Amino acid sequence: MNGRRIQGSLLTGGIQSEVRGTCNRTRRPLDGSILVAPSLHAGLYDAIVAAAAVVCGSGGLTGHMQSLCRGRGIPVLRVDEADLADLVGEAVLDLDSESIVVESGAAAGSDPGSGAGSPSLDDLGSACAVIADMQDIRTINSCGPNAKRVDCFFIREEFLCLAAALSPLDALEGGPADAEAYGRALADRLCGFVEALLPGQRLVLRLLDLRSDHAASVTELAPVAVEPNPELGLHGARWLLGSTAYRNALHAMLGSLRERLGEDAGLVQLSVPFLNDAREFARLRAHLELPAEVPLSAFIETPAAVHATAEICAAGASELFVGVKDLVQFYLAADRGNHLVAESYQTRHPAVLDGVRRVVESARAAGTPVRVFSLGTDLAHYLAHVPTPDGYMMCTAELRPLVLRS
Repeated sequence: MNGRRIQGSLLTGGIQSEVRGTCNRTRRPLDGSILVAPSLHAGLYDAIVAAAAVVCGSGGLTGHMQSLCRGRGIPVLRVDEADLADLVGEAVLDLDSESIVVESGAAAGSDPGSGAGSPSLDDLGSACAVIADMQDIRTINSCGPNAKRVDCFFIREEFLCLAAALSPLDALEGGPADAEAYGRALADRLCGFVEALLPGQRLVLRLLDLRSDHAASVTELAPVAVEPNPELGLHGARWLLGSTAYRNALHAMLGSLRERLGEDAGLVQLSVPFLNDAREFARLRAHLELPAEVPLSAFIETPAAVHATAEICAAGASELFVGVKDLVQFYLAADRGNHLVAESYQTRHPAVLDGVRRVVESARAAGTPVRVFSLGTDLAHYLAHVPTPDGYMMCTAELRPLVLRS
């Protein structure tokens, strides 16, 4: 390839060794482009999902938008921010060399990755696909007879909002009618997801966990606090406990699902995000006024929750999901979105694996199902060093090759 080569660091891979496209320096979606941005945030959602690749000037391996890209198989290359100005016109992203070549008329080849590796679908136990929208369910379920072995799809509510062009904080601040309309809009979207499921599959919705910095980019009317450290701020279970409007929206969503799906409404299950202990879990269940027959699972992604696993199970958590990406940053004090501390962000660090081990063993003792998230590159290591959970969670693009070749 001819032209100027800019070296970078690959944050997420893709299914091809090279990606060619026009550099898109706007916030607007351009199908098949290479999106160029100083940083990735929720306000770029439409531009990100339309892109064939992304080049950014900051961010870490497991930032929220990077995780979105990983699930969709969209490669993300981080380069020095000073080099972003040179990314204009046609360019070729070379995943093997972790670089991008700026040129006109380059003929990039297509070399689909084999996805080969030692782990198989059998190793995952009860496999769960982490998805961003309905397309990801269709991607897995079009993989042939083994697709039915993926029995669970997991989606964050904020990703559901982004895909449906919903602004949750604006809706929840608008009054009871707006909150109810928001809940029904979620149900409308979820009904489509349920229709795409195969028999025996279910969908887990992680309740709204919108950090203030992300909220600011998708909110027009509602006030958004400016926090010095949003990762450790008012979000997840902490925010949910303080919102009556969200409770009303959730009841509207559940009511609409029952009206439209009947018994199949039970295929949509709920999970609590960013939880610290059993008291918080019990308080939130009571605050949300969930009917006794509605199961509520919990995300274990803080060190406090790791040590409270047995109590969270005893408080009635129907299932546990181990959010390894957040555990890493909190155990190692290394921001998952800050490339300056990327060397300290270690997904295989002994302290992190010890935390995962504690959760799995405590959940086993309580008889509570537990699933562990894994990056594709870490799966073999986790299989060898962590007690076997009930299942593993993986992004769609990394899970798909396992489904296809098993």
